[in-house]
Amino acid sequence: MIPNSPPNDADPAAYGDSRAGRWKMTGWILGGIALLVLIVIGARYRAATHAVPGMPGPPGPPGMPGSPGAGAGGGGGRGGMNGPLTVGVASVTTADIPITINALGTVTPLATVTVHPQINGPLIRIAFTEGQTVKRGDLLVQIDPRPYQAAVDQADGQLKRDQALLANAKVDQERYKTLLAQDSISDQTAATQVATVAQDEATVASDRATLEAAQLNLEYCRITSPVAGLVGLRQVDIGNLMQASTTTIVVVTQMQPMSVLFTVPEDSLSNILQRLRAGQKLAVDAFDRSMSNKIASGVLSNADNEIDPTTGTLKLRALFDNSKFELFPSQFVNVRLLLDTLHNAIVVPGAAMQQGASGSYLYVVNPDSTVSMRAVSAGPSSGDLVSIGSGLKVGERVVVDGADQLRDGAHVIIPGAGAGAGAGAGAAGASSGGGQHLHRRDGSSSSGASAH
Repeated sequence: MIPNSPPNDADPAAYGDSRAGRWKMTGWILGGIALLVLIVIGARYRAATHAVPGMPGPPGPPGMPGSPGAGAGGGGGRGGMNGPLTVGVASVTTADIPITINALGTVTPLATVTVHPQINGPLIRIAFTEGQTVKRGDLLVQIDPRPYQAAVDQADGQLKRDQALLANAKVDQERYKTLLAQDSISDQTAATQVATVAQDEATVASDRATLEAAQLNLEYCRITSPVAGLVGLRQVDIGNLMQASTTTIVVVTQMQPMSVLFTVPEDSLSNILQRLRAGQKLAVDAFDRSMSNKIASGVLSNADNEIDPTTGTLKLRALFDNSKFELFPSQFVNVRLLLDTLHNAIVVPGAAMQQGASGSYLYVVNPDSTVSMRAVSAGPSSGDLVSIGSGLKVGERVVVDGADQLRDGAHVIIPGAGAGAGAGAGAAGASSGGGQHLHRRDGSSSSGASAH
């Protein structure tokens, strides 16, 4: 059978009318679908246009707001096409900017003593508790003193015996001198007596040294703290046999004052050493790992006598009174060394600074609500403030939010400034996203900041 051919018994005219009707219905259906697609696309376009703030609407007549030919008066939003942008501003003020050097330091005690016995003997007394703060000379432990007391008594007795022999020898020597003058004895007898006296004198001197050694060993039975500091964990118990210079009793660490060792680059040495030689007391602050909490404040004490050639740094020591035991031995801290302070420096928030191929610049808000790109010379910073060496005056306003979308001469809108705010320039603006007010009316800088 031939496709689309009418049956043998069908009417050809009727078959043609049916096929034409189907084609007509198909055309209506396709047209309706196309119209529905166009309606959906148009609705989505209008919804997207009105949902996004600052989205340009359909092109209007030239010169009308929102038209491609509209200038600074069109748009009005942050993203308005060629329209003024909403920006945050801050006033140029003055503040004191500290010039500092940051480094990583280690808390190092001035004295750490491991206590050992100097004699042998059983331990009979422990006079300290773990973690106790002791003074120099305080009793720590005691060794059984009885054998050493007996040695002292024996040495003392021997000394007294030899002293008596020496006294008798001296008496005989005087008598022999008289007899020799009378030619009653020979010269040899008198000379022998002189030698006997000298021998007895040497014996007495040796006895005295033996007695002093015995007394010293007796004193060593009482083991005292060599420094004032904090006592660690004890390593012995009562009844242990102490071995001279071998047994570890306890470790005593000096806590006050406490020192911090840190290193600085050799490029910064000239400023530091010059001030040290002049006798200046450079302030040093110790911070925790996050640089958010200041632990203690001290002064720079001294510097090492050579630079480490592998790192190109010099080791410095800072002293802290550590009155509240804030610093603990071997603790890692962040150190901030104050070299100098710039007084009444012109400062701006760091968010205002921009970097370009030719250096640092920022945007200054003019009285007519336009901005001007201005190159500046940036100096040390303190927290969120950056000092400006040249290029700005106190009282001028700079853009701190939205500067990445600006060009020289662009018109801007300052939230909260009202009509004609460009000519009124008093308070600092806030960012368009509801950010913090950045204008510092008192001109003070944040404390504990580092210089770059």
